[in-house]
Amino acid sequence: MMNRFVNDKRNLTMLMDFYELTMSNGYFVKGLKDKRVVFDMFYRRNPDEGGFVIFAGLEQLVNYIQNLAFDEEDIEYLRSKNMFDEGFLDYLSNFKFSGDIYAVPEGTIVYPNTPLVTVVAPLIDAQLIETMLLLTINHQSLIATKANRIVRAAGDASVMEFGARRAQGSDAAIYGARACYIGGVGATATAISDELFGVPAIGTMAHSFVQFFDTEYEAFKAYAEVYPDNCVLLIDTYNVLESGVQNAIKVAKEVLEPMGKRLKGIRIDSGDLAYLTKKVRKILDAAGCEDCSIVVSNSIDEYLITSLNKQGARIDSYGVGERMITAKSEPVFGGVYKLAAVENEPGVFEPKIKISENVEKITNPGFKSLWRIYDKDSGYGIADVITLADETIDDTKPYPYMDEIKPWKRRSFTNFTCEKLQKQIFAGGELVYELPSLKEIQQKVKDQLSASVWPEEQRFENPHTHYVDLSMELYKTKQEMLEKYS
Repeated sequence: MMNRFVNDKRNLTMLMDFYELTMSNGYFVKGLKDKRVVFDMFYRRNPDEGGFVIFAGLEQLVNYIQNLAFDEEDIEYLRSKNMFDEGFLDYLSNFKFSGDIYAVPEGTIVYPNTPLVTVVAPLIDAQLIETMLLLTINHQSLIATKANRIVRAAGDASVMEFGARRAQGSDAAIYGARACYIGGVGATATAISDELFGVPAIGTMAHSFVQFFDTEYEAFKAYAEVYPDNCVLLIDTYNVLESGVQNAIKVAKEVLEPMGKRLKGIRIDSGDLAYLTKKVRKILDAAGCEDCSIVVSNSIDEYLITSLNKQGARIDSYGVGERMITAKSEPVFGGVYKLAAVENEPGVFEPKIKISENVEKITNPGFKSLWRIYDKDSGYGIADVITLADETIDDTKPYPYMDEIKPWKRRSFTNFTCEKLQKQIFAGGELVYELPSLKEIQQKVKDQLSASVWPEEQRFENPHTHYVDLSMELYKTKQEMLEKYS
Protein backbone atom coordinates (compact mmCIF):
# COMPACT_ATOMS: atom_id res chain seq x y z
CA MET A 1 0.00 0.00 0.00
CA MET A 2 2.86 2.36 0.77
CA ASN A 3 4.40 1.82 -2.67
CA ARG A 4 1.02 2.32 -4.31
CA PHE A 5 0.55 5.68 -2.63
CA VAL A 6 4.02 7.08 -3.16
CA ASN A 7 4.96 5.72 -6.52
CA ASP A 8 2.06 4.33 -8.57
CA LYS A 9 -0.01 7.46 -8.14
CA ARG A 10 2.86 9.91 -8.42
CA ASN A 11 6.22 9.77 -10.13
CA LEU A 12 8.53 11.58 -7.69
CA THR A 13 11.72 10.97 -9.64
CA MET A 14 11.98 14.62 -10.66
CA LEU A 15 11.63 15.84 -7.08
CA MET A 16 15.19 17.12 -7.13
CA ASP A 17 17.08 20.39 -7.34
CA PHE A 18 17.79 21.31 -10.94
CA TYR A 19 21.52 21.59 -10.23
CA GLU A 20 21.60 17.86 -9.61
CA LEU A 21 20.70 17.41 -13.26
CA THR A 22 23.06 20.05 -14.61
CA MET A 23 25.97 18.64 -12.60
CA SER A 24 25.12 15.10 -13.62
CA ASN A 25 25.01 16.12 -17.27
CA GLY A 26 28.43 17.70 -16.83
CA TYR A 27 29.82 14.55 -15.25
CA PHE A 28 28.37 12.46 -18.09
CA VAL A 29 29.78 14.65 -20.84
CA LYS A 30 33.21 14.59 -19.18
CA GLY A 31 33.16 10.79 -18.97
CA LEU A 32 32.87 10.66 -15.17
CA LYS A 33 29.54 8.87 -14.76
CA ASP A 34 31.13 5.66 -13.44
CA LYS A 35 33.42 7.39 -10.94
CA ARG A 36 32.43 6.21 -7.46
CA VAL A 37 32.14 8.69 -4.62
CA VAL A 38 31.12 8.88 -0.96
CA PHE A 39 28.55 11.37 0.33
CA ASP A 40 27.54 11.82 3.98
CA MET A 41 24.23 13.15 5.29
CA PHE A 42 24.51 14.77 8.73
CA TYR A 43 23.20 17.78 10.65
CA ARG A 44 24.98 20.42 12.72
CA ARG A 45 22.66 21.40 15.60
CA ASN A 46 19.83 19.85 17.62
CA PRO A 47 16.49 21.66 17.17
CA ASP A 48 15.02 23.51 20.17
CA GLU A 49 18.49 23.41 21.78
CA GLY A 50 17.69 19.84 22.74
CA GLY A 51 20.04 17.04 23.66
CA PHE A 52 19.47 14.74 20.69
CA VAL A 53 17.49 13.95 17.54
CA ILE A 54 15.42 10.90 16.60
CA PHE A 55 16.42 9.65 13.15
CA ALA A 56 13.36 9.03 10.94
CA GLY A 57 12.29 8.89 7.30
CA LEU A 58 14.52 6.07 6.07
CA GLU A 59 11.64 3.91 4.82
CA GLN A 60 10.41 6.68 2.50
CA LEU A 61 13.94 7.12 1.13
CA VAL A 62 14.10 3.38 0.44
CA ASN A 63 10.76 3.52 -1.40
CA TYR A 64 11.94 6.45 -3.49
CA ILE A 65 15.20 4.82 -4.51
CA GLN A 66 13.54 1.51 -5.37
CA ASN A 67 11.18 3.29 -7.75
CA LEU A 68 13.54 5.93 -9.13
CA ALA A 69 13.00 5.97 -12.90
CA PHE A 70 12.72 8.74 -15.49
CA ASP A 71 9.65 8.32 -17.70
CA GLU A 72 9.07 9.69 -21.20
CA GLU A 73 7.49 12.89 -19.91
CA ASP A 74 10.53 13.54 -17.70
CA ILE A 75 12.92 13.03 -20.62
CA GLU A 76 10.87 15.27 -22.92
CA TYR A 77 10.77 17.98 -20.29
CA LEU A 78 14.56 17.84 -19.93
CA ARG A 79 15.01 17.84 -23.71
CA SER A 80 12.85 20.96 -23.91
CA LYS A 81 15.37 22.85 -21.76
CA ASN A 82 17.90 22.62 -24.64
CA MET A 83 20.84 22.18 -22.30
CA PHE A 84 21.28 18.43 -21.84
CA ASP A 85 23.38 16.07 -23.95
CA GLU A 86 21.29 13.49 -25.86
CA GLY A 87 23.55 10.74 -24.58
CA PHE A 88 22.81 11.87 -21.05
CA LEU A 89 19.07 11.84 -21.71
CA ASP A 90 19.34 8.32 -23.10
CA TYR A 91 21.31 7.35 -19.98
CA LEU A 92 18.56 8.75 -17.75
CA SER A 93 15.84 6.92 -19.66
CA ASN A 94 17.44 3.62 -18.54
CA PHE A 95 18.58 4.82 -15.13
CA LYS A 96 18.44 2.60 -12.04
CA PHE A 97 20.23 3.37 -8.80
CA SER A 98 23.24 1.05 -8.51
CA GLY A 99 25.08 2.22 -5.42
CA ASP A 100 25.52 1.21 -1.78
CA ILE A 101 23.80 3.00 1.10
CA TYR A 102 24.56 2.75 4.80
CA ALA A 103 22.36 4.35 7.45
CA VAL A 104 21.53 4.26 11.12
CA PRO A 105 18.22 2.43 11.66
CA GLU A 106 15.06 4.49 12.00
CA GLY A 107 14.36 5.41 15.59
CA THR A 108 18.05 5.69 16.51
CA ILE A 109 18.93 8.54 18.89
CA VAL A 110 21.53 10.60 17.01
CA TYR A 111 23.74 13.65 17.49
CA PRO A 112 25.18 16.55 15.48
CA ASN A 113 27.99 16.08 12.94
CA THR A 114 27.72 12.30 12.79
CA PRO A 115 27.17 10.50 9.45
CA LEU A 116 23.55 9.31 9.52
CA VAL A 117 23.34 8.21 5.88
CA THR A 118 26.38 7.37 3.78
CA VAL A 119 26.04 6.90 0.03
CA VAL A 120 28.80 5.04 -1.85
CA ALA A 121 27.81 5.10 -5.50
CA PRO A 122 28.64 6.16 -9.04
CA LEU A 123 28.82 9.95 -9.12
CA ILE A 124 25.52 10.56 -10.92
CA ASP A 125 23.63 8.05 -8.74
CA ALA A 126 24.86 9.78 -5.59
CA GLN A 127 24.02 13.22 -6.93
CA LEU A 128 20.49 12.55 -8.15
CA ILE A 129 19.13 11.32 -4.79
CA GLU A 130 20.36 14.32 -2.78
CA THR A 131 17.14 16.32 -2.51
CA MET A 132 14.82 13.43 -1.70
CA LEU A 133 17.29 12.02 0.81
CA LEU A 134 17.44 15.33 2.65
CA LEU A 135 13.71 15.98 2.31
CA THR A 136 12.60 12.70 3.86
CA ILE A 137 15.19 12.55 6.63
CA ASN A 138 15.04 16.25 7.54
CA HIS A 139 11.26 16.38 7.78
CA GLN A 140 10.54 13.20 9.69
CA SER A 141 13.54 13.50 12.01
CA LEU A 142 12.41 17.01 12.94
CA ILE A 143 8.81 16.01 13.64
CA ALA A 144 9.70 12.78 15.46
CA THR A 145 12.06 14.72 17.71
CA LYS A 146 9.48 17.43 18.45
CA ALA A 147 6.81 14.82 19.13
CA ASN A 148 9.07 13.03 21.57
CA ARG A 149 9.70 16.24 23.50
CA ILE A 150 5.95 16.66 23.88
CA VAL A 151 5.46 13.02 24.88
CA ARG A 152 8.18 13.27 27.52
CA ALA A 153 6.64 16.46 28.90
CA ALA A 154 3.23 14.74 29.12
CA GLY A 155 4.61 11.96 31.34
CA ASP A 156 1.89 9.40 32.10
CA ALA A 157 -0.72 11.29 30.06
CA SER A 158 -1.23 10.05 26.50
CA VAL A 159 -0.58 12.24 23.45
CA MET A 160 -2.55 12.22 20.18
CA GLU A 161 -1.62 13.98 16.93
CA PHE A 162 -4.31 16.42 15.73
CA GLY A 163 -2.31 18.50 13.23
CA ALA A 164 -3.23 17.61 9.64
CA ARG A 165 -5.22 20.74 8.84
CA ARG A 166 -2.34 22.96 9.99
CA ALA A 167 0.44 20.98 8.30
CA GLN A 168 2.42 22.41 5.39
CA GLY A 169 0.62 20.36 2.74
CA SER A 170 -0.69 16.84 2.39
CA ASP A 171 2.64 15.00 2.57
CA ALA A 172 3.58 16.91 5.71
CA ALA A 173 0.32 15.78 7.31
CA ILE A 174 0.62 12.13 6.24
CA TYR A 175 4.31 11.59 6.94
CA GLY A 176 4.18 13.95 9.91
CA ALA A 177 1.71 11.60 11.60
CA ARG A 178 4.10 8.71 10.93
CA ALA A 179 6.98 10.67 12.44
CA CYS A 180 4.89 11.65 15.47
CA TYR A 181 4.18 7.98 16.11
CA ILE A 182 7.91 7.21 15.96
CA GLY A 183 8.40 9.95 18.55
CA GLY A 184 5.97 8.22 20.92
CA VAL A 185 2.55 9.62 20.08
CA GLY A 186 -0.15 7.00 20.51
CA ALA A 187 -2.67 7.95 17.83
CA THR A 188 -3.49 10.35 15.00
CA ALA A 189 -6.56 12.14 13.76
CA THR A 190 -5.36 11.61 10.17
CA ALA A 191 -7.22 8.62 8.71
CA ILE A 192 -4.90 8.02 5.74
CA SER A 193 -1.88 7.63 8.05
CA ASP A 194 -3.69 4.74 9.72
CA GLU A 195 -4.58 3.23 6.34
CA LEU A 196 -1.02 3.53 5.02
CA PHE A 197 1.17 3.01 8.09
CA GLY A 198 -1.04 1.61 10.83
CA VAL A 199 -0.80 4.70 13.04
CA PRO A 200 -4.04 4.25 15.08
CA ALA A 201 -6.65 6.77 13.93
CA ILE A 202 -9.00 8.26 16.50
CA GLY A 203 -11.67 10.93 16.48
CA THR A 204 -14.95 11.88 18.11
CA MET A 205 -16.72 15.17 17.34
CA ALA A 206 -16.15 18.80 16.44
CA HIS A 207 -18.04 21.85 17.68
CA SER A 208 -20.17 21.75 14.54
CA PHE A 209 -21.73 18.45 15.68
CA VAL A 210 -22.85 20.08 18.92
CA GLN A 211 -24.03 23.24 17.15
CA PHE A 212 -26.12 21.28 14.64
CA PHE A 213 -28.55 20.05 17.28
CA ASP A 214 -31.05 22.32 19.01
CA THR A 215 -29.42 21.74 22.37
CA GLU A 216 -26.08 20.57 23.67
CA TYR A 217 -27.79 17.76 25.55
CA GLU A 218 -29.44 16.47 22.34
CA ALA A 219 -26.07 16.43 20.60
CA PHE A 220 -24.41 14.52 23.44
CA LYS A 221 -27.34 12.11 23.66
CA ALA A 222 -27.21 11.37 19.92
CA TYR A 223 -23.48 10.73 20.03
CA ALA A 224 -23.75 8.47 23.06
CA GLU A 225 -26.47 6.41 21.39
CA VAL A 226 -24.31 5.87 18.29
CA TYR A 227 -20.99 5.32 20.12
CA PRO A 228 -21.82 3.98 23.60
CA ASP A 229 -18.52 2.09 23.90
CA ASN A 230 -16.30 5.06 23.03
CA CYS A 231 -18.20 8.14 24.11
CA VAL A 232 -15.97 11.22 24.42
CA LEU A 233 -17.89 14.50 24.49
CA LEU A 234 -16.60 17.96 23.54
CA ILE A 235 -17.84 20.21 26.33
CA ASP A 236 -16.58 23.73 25.50
CA THR A 237 -18.93 24.73 22.65
CA TYR A 238 -20.97 26.96 24.96
CA ASN A 239 -19.85 26.93 28.61
CA VAL A 240 -17.61 24.25 30.07
CA LEU A 241 -18.72 24.44 33.70
CA GLU A 242 -22.30 25.70 33.45
CA SER A 243 -23.53 23.48 30.61
CA GLY A 244 -20.88 21.26 29.01
CA VAL A 245 -19.83 19.07 31.90
CA GLN A 246 -23.36 19.10 33.32
CA ASN A 247 -24.87 17.78 30.08
CA ALA A 248 -22.09 15.21 29.78
CA ILE A 249 -22.92 13.87 33.24
CA LYS A 250 -26.62 13.87 32.43
CA VAL A 251 -25.96 11.75 29.31
CA ALA A 252 -23.72 9.44 31.35
CA LYS A 253 -26.55 8.84 33.82
CA GLU A 254 -29.58 8.85 31.51
CA VAL A 255 -28.22 7.28 28.31
CA LEU A 256 -25.04 5.29 28.97
CA GLU A 257 -25.58 3.78 32.41
CA PRO A 258 -28.93 2.17 31.47
CA MET A 259 -26.99 0.41 28.67
CA GLY A 260 -24.36 -0.72 31.15
CA LYS A 261 -21.84 1.70 29.61
CA ARG A 262 -19.61 4.41 31.03
CA LEU A 263 -18.74 7.88 29.80
CA LYS A 264 -15.22 7.41 28.47
CA GLY A 265 -14.09 11.01 28.39
CA ILE A 266 -14.69 14.70 27.91
CA ARG A 267 -12.60 17.10 25.81
CA ILE A 268 -11.88 20.78 26.34
CA ASP A 269 -10.55 22.73 23.35
CA SER A 270 -10.37 26.29 24.71
CA GLY A 271 -10.07 28.43 27.80
CA ASP A 272 -7.87 28.24 30.88
CA LEU A 273 -7.00 24.56 30.73
CA ALA A 274 -5.43 24.37 34.19
CA TYR A 275 -8.37 26.03 35.92
CA LEU A 276 -11.06 24.24 33.91
CA THR A 277 -9.62 20.73 34.22
CA LYS A 278 -9.30 21.03 37.99
CA LYS A 279 -12.90 22.20 38.28
CA VAL A 280 -14.20 19.57 35.83
CA ARG A 281 -12.35 16.78 37.64
CA LYS A 282 -14.07 17.65 40.91
CA ILE A 283 -17.49 17.81 39.25
CA LEU A 284 -17.02 14.48 37.46
CA ASP A 285 -15.74 12.72 40.57
CA ALA A 286 -18.63 14.04 42.65
CA ALA A 287 -21.05 12.63 40.06
CA GLY A 288 -19.49 9.17 40.22
CA CYS A 289 -17.57 9.57 36.94
CA GLU A 290 -14.13 9.02 38.44
CA ASP A 291 -13.09 6.89 35.45
CA CYS A 292 -14.00 9.58 32.90
CA SER A 293 -10.82 10.87 31.23
CA ILE A 294 -10.13 14.55 30.62
CA VAL A 295 -8.73 15.33 27.19
CA VAL A 296 -7.46 18.78 26.21
CA SER A 297 -6.38 20.33 22.92
CA ASN A 298 -5.67 23.86 21.58
CA SER A 299 -2.13 25.00 20.63
CA ILE A 300 -0.29 22.68 23.01
CA ASP A 301 3.43 21.95 23.14
CA GLU A 302 5.99 20.71 25.66
CA TYR A 303 6.32 24.14 27.27
CA LEU A 304 2.58 24.55 27.89
CA ILE A 305 2.34 20.97 29.17
CA THR A 306 5.17 21.66 31.63
CA SER A 307 3.34 24.77 32.82
CA LEU A 308 0.03 22.93 33.16
CA ASN A 309 1.70 20.22 35.23
CA LYS A 310 3.18 22.85 37.56
CA GLN A 311 -0.30 24.34 37.99
CA GLY A 312 -1.78 20.99 39.00
CA ALA A 313 -3.96 20.58 35.93
CA ARG A 314 -5.96 17.35 35.82
CA ILE A 315 -5.32 16.05 32.31
CA ASP A 316 -5.27 12.45 31.13
CA SER A 317 -4.67 13.00 27.42
CA TYR A 318 -3.44 15.72 25.08
CA GLY A 319 -4.49 16.32 21.50
CA VAL A 320 -1.58 18.22 19.95
CA GLY A 321 -1.85 19.86 16.55
CA GLU A 322 0.00 22.68 14.83
CA ARG A 323 2.90 23.04 17.24
CA MET A 324 3.88 19.39 16.78
CA ILE A 325 3.07 18.72 13.11
CA THR A 326 4.99 21.87 12.05
CA ALA A 327 7.60 21.80 14.85
CA LYS A 328 6.51 25.41 15.27
CA SER A 329 9.20 26.43 17.76
CA GLU A 330 11.92 25.49 15.25
CA PRO A 331 10.45 24.35 11.94
CA VAL A 332 13.67 23.69 9.97
CA PHE A 333 16.01 20.74 10.41
CA GLY A 334 19.39 21.57 8.95
CA GLY A 335 20.54 18.26 7.53
CA VAL A 336 23.17 18.54 4.77
CA TYR A 337 24.68 16.20 2.17
CA LYS A 338 28.40 16.57 1.54
CA LEU A 339 31.02 14.88 -0.63
CA ALA A 340 33.47 13.00 1.59
CA ALA A 341 35.62 10.85 -0.73
CA VAL A 342 36.34 9.83 -4.34
CA GLU A 343 37.41 6.35 -5.43
CA ASN A 344 40.48 6.82 -7.64
CA GLU A 345 41.29 3.12 -7.78
CA PRO A 346 39.19 0.11 -6.83
CA GLY A 347 38.53 0.10 -3.11
CA VAL A 348 40.76 3.10 -2.41
CA PHE A 349 38.92 6.32 -1.52
CA GLU A 350 40.67 9.68 -1.58
CA PRO A 351 39.24 11.86 1.21
CA LYS A 352 37.67 15.21 0.36
CA ILE A 353 37.03 18.09 2.74
CA LYS A 354 34.88 21.24 2.75
CA ILE A 355 36.66 24.15 4.47
CA SER A 356 34.90 27.26 5.77
CA GLU A 357 35.60 30.35 7.84
CA ASN A 358 32.79 29.01 10.02
CA VAL A 359 34.49 26.22 11.94
CA GLU A 360 31.24 24.25 12.37
CA LYS A 361 30.96 23.99 8.58
CA ILE A 362 34.29 22.22 8.10
CA THR A 363 33.48 18.63 7.17
CA ASN A 364 35.03 15.36 8.29
CA PRO A 365 36.78 13.83 5.25
CA GLY A 366 36.85 10.28 3.99
CA PHE A 367 34.73 7.14 3.86
CA LYS A 368 33.79 6.76 7.52
CA SER A 369 32.00 4.62 10.11
CA LEU A 370 30.01 5.72 13.15
CA TRP A 371 30.33 4.00 16.53
CA ARG A 372 28.59 4.47 19.86
CA ILE A 373 30.54 3.96 23.05
CA TYR A 374 28.61 2.74 26.11
CA ASP A 375 29.62 2.70 29.75
CA LYS A 376 29.98 -0.98 30.58
CA ASP A 377 28.43 -0.65 34.03
CA SER A 378 25.47 1.70 33.46
CA GLY A 379 24.76 0.97 29.79
CA TYR A 380 24.48 4.68 29.01
CA GLY A 381 26.07 6.10 25.88
CA ILE A 382 29.30 7.91 26.73
CA ALA A 383 30.08 9.29 23.28
CA ASP A 384 29.96 8.71 19.54
CA VAL A 385 33.20 8.10 17.67
CA ILE A 386 33.69 8.63 13.95
CA THR A 387 36.39 6.45 12.38
CA LEU A 388 37.61 5.75 8.88
CA ALA A 389 35.62 2.92 7.30
CA ASP A 390 38.39 0.34 7.55
CA GLU A 391 39.01 0.96 11.25
CA THR A 392 37.57 -1.14 14.06
CA ILE A 393 37.19 -0.46 17.76
CA ASP A 394 38.29 -3.18 20.17
CA ASP A 395 36.32 -2.81 23.40
CA THR A 396 38.50 -5.34 25.25
CA LYS A 397 41.26 -2.77 25.77
CA PRO A 398 41.57 1.02 26.22
CA TYR A 399 40.71 2.93 23.06
CA PRO A 400 42.48 6.27 22.42
CA TYR A 401 40.48 8.96 20.66
CA MET A 402 40.68 12.66 19.80
CA ASP A 403 38.48 15.38 21.26
CA GLU A 404 38.56 18.08 18.57
CA ILE A 405 37.53 20.77 21.04
CA LYS A 406 40.42 19.94 23.37
CA PRO A 407 43.03 18.28 21.12
CA TRP A 408 45.82 18.83 23.62
CA LYS A 409 44.28 16.32 26.00
CA ARG A 410 45.19 12.67 25.54
CA ARG A 411 42.05 10.63 26.16
CA SER A 412 40.95 7.02 25.92
CA PHE A 413 37.83 4.98 26.66
CA THR A 414 38.07 2.21 29.24
CA ASN A 415 35.52 -0.24 30.67
CA PHE A 416 33.21 0.23 27.69
CA THR A 417 31.27 -1.60 25.02
CA CYS A 418 30.73 -0.31 21.51
CA GLU A 419 28.27 -0.61 18.65
CA LYS A 420 28.71 0.21 14.97
CA LEU A 421 25.57 2.23 14.27
CA GLN A 422 25.21 2.26 10.49
CA LYS A 423 23.71 -0.76 8.73
CA GLN A 424 23.96 -1.50 5.02
CA ILE A 425 20.65 -0.65 3.37
CA PHE A 426 21.46 -1.03 -0.35
CA ALA A 427 24.22 -3.07 -2.01
CA GLY A 428 24.74 -2.56 -5.73
CA GLY A 429 21.33 -0.89 -5.95
CA GLU A 430 19.48 -3.78 -4.29
CA LEU A 431 17.77 -3.54 -0.92
CA VAL A 432 19.59 -5.79 1.55
CA TYR A 433 18.01 -4.50 4.76
CA GLU A 434 14.77 -5.65 6.35
CA LEU A 435 12.75 -2.58 7.19
CA PRO A 436 11.32 -2.75 10.71
CA SER A 437 7.65 -2.17 11.45
CA LEU A 438 6.55 1.24 12.64
CA LYS A 439 5.76 -0.22 16.06
CA GLU A 440 9.27 -1.64 16.28
CA ILE A 441 10.74 1.76 15.42
CA GLN A 442 8.66 3.45 18.11
CA GLN A 443 9.73 0.82 20.65
CA LYS A 444 13.39 1.33 19.70
CA VAL A 445 13.06 4.99 20.69
CA LYS A 446 11.48 4.10 24.02
CA ASP A 447 14.13 1.47 24.79
CA GLN A 448 17.02 3.86 24.14
CA LEU A 449 15.55 6.68 26.21
CA SER A 450 14.93 4.36 29.14
CA ALA A 451 18.19 2.41 29.03
CA SER A 452 21.04 4.08 27.13
CA VAL A 453 20.47 7.87 26.93
CA TRP A 454 21.50 9.81 30.02
CA PRO A 455 18.62 11.62 31.78
CA GLU A 456 20.81 14.72 31.62
CA GLU A 457 20.61 14.62 27.81
CA GLN A 458 16.81 14.50 28.02
CA ARG A 459 16.42 17.82 29.84
CA PHE A 460 14.60 20.60 27.97
CA GLU A 461 16.78 23.28 29.57
CA ASN A 462 20.57 23.12 29.16
CA PRO A 463 20.80 19.42 28.33
CA HIS A 464 24.13 17.67 28.58
CA THR A 465 26.04 17.80 25.29
CA HIS A 466 26.73 14.32 23.96
CA TYR A 467 30.38 13.94 23.02
CA VAL A 468 31.27 13.27 19.38
CA ASP A 469 34.93 12.34 18.95
CA LEU A 470 37.23 11.30 16.12
CA SER A 471 39.53 8.31 15.86
CA MET A 472 43.19 9.21 15.95
CA GLU A 473 43.54 8.20 12.29
CA LEU A 474 40.61 10.34 11.12
CA TYR A 475 41.81 13.32 13.13
CA LYS A 476 45.26 12.97 11.59
CA THR A 477 43.77 12.80 8.08
CA LYS A 478 41.65 15.88 8.73
CA GLN A 479 44.54 17.93 10.07
CA GLU A 480 46.76 16.99 7.12
CA MET A 481 44.05 18.13 4.69
CA LEU A 482 43.48 21.39 6.58
CA GLU A 483 47.21 22.11 6.38
CA LYS A 484 47.30 21.17 2.70
CA TYR A 485 44.48 23.49 1.66
CA SER A 486 45.42 26.39 3.93
